[in-house]
Amino acid sequence: FLYKELRIDKQIDYDKFYLYSLITHSTAIEGSTITELENQIMFDQGISLKGKSIVEQNMNLDLKNAYENAIKFANTHADITVDLLKSLSALVMKNTGQEYKTVLGDFSSVRGDLRLLNVTAGPGGKSYMNYSKVPAKLSEFCTRLNKERENYTAKSMARLYEISFDAHYDLVTIHPWADGNGRMARLLMNMLQFEFGLIPTKILKEDKEEYIKALVETRENGELNIFREFMTATMIKNLTHDIEVYRKSIDEPSISGEKPIKGREKKVKSREKIIALLSQDSTLSATALAKRIGITPKAVEKQIAGLKADGVLRRIGPDKGGYWQVAKKTD
Repeated sequence: FLYKELRIDKQIDYDKFYLYSLITHSTAIEGSTITELENQIMFDQGISLKGKSIVEQNMNLDLKNAYENAIKFANTHADITVDLLKSLSALVMKNTGQEYKTVLGDFSSVRGDLRLLNVTAGPGGKSYMNYSKVPAKLSEFCTRLNKERENYTAKSMARLYEISFDAHYDLVTIHPWADGNGRMARLLMNMLQFEFGLIPTKILKEDKEEYIKALVETRENGELNIFREFMTATMIKNLTHDIEVYRKSIDEPSISGEKPIKGREKKVKSREKIIALLSQDSTLSATALAKRIGITPKAVEKQIAGLKADGVLRRIGPDKGGYWQVAKKTD
């Protein structure tokens, strides 16, 4: 609640950069070394990254495409089907998947085909369910998940997160594909969270070991609360960190209660200066405003995000060629 009360999710380009963060950490768990900043450069400018393998870059680009399609689907609230999951898997593995030839027939992870072979959870690990059971189990999973998604607006936030965490666990346990199961499980979890209007859960690469342990312990003990508790604790930790970073960046009081008065006065003065300057010239950019006020462009963008959220400013037209409309003046 505090995260949304502070309107962290109303900052300029928040949705885009949060999505980039989800993608970066999901691929990092699979071995990618590409950072959030590098992904931003690659995604926004279409520039190949020096020192990064083609496989790593394709993994991130493919996952971005899969997430964008998953978000569009989340907005439709349509049933989740086996074919939908296969189509998303095909996007995840589009440029890094491979063809498999088995005695039972050929299949392709590039096409999102379900596996026709058995797999284990790493060297010496237990085997996932037999490939022959996957189609029926995946169909049952979709039916159960669609039932849980019904009337989601009447469910508590805690229950909605549980539904998304359970879907993550169930899908990775079924392990429908030869590769990409982890990315697909995290994507499905986030897709449900987007649909439910929740803040999507990030699993940071530094939490990879504990994340895998939680999955294994849940599977071995048959107790979903193990994974649910890990995911909830991870979510709280990440949101608390984001809140602290945001508050420091705008000189807000910290969670401990400290109140930097001078910083808050400076924030108010900057806000008033932005309104005054845009009232005189509605085409000024964040960079131009920053130079005139004497603060950083990033600080200006955060102030503008707050002004937009408060209904003081409204953007008319595109980023380039548009202008700001001052809806009302502060006292």
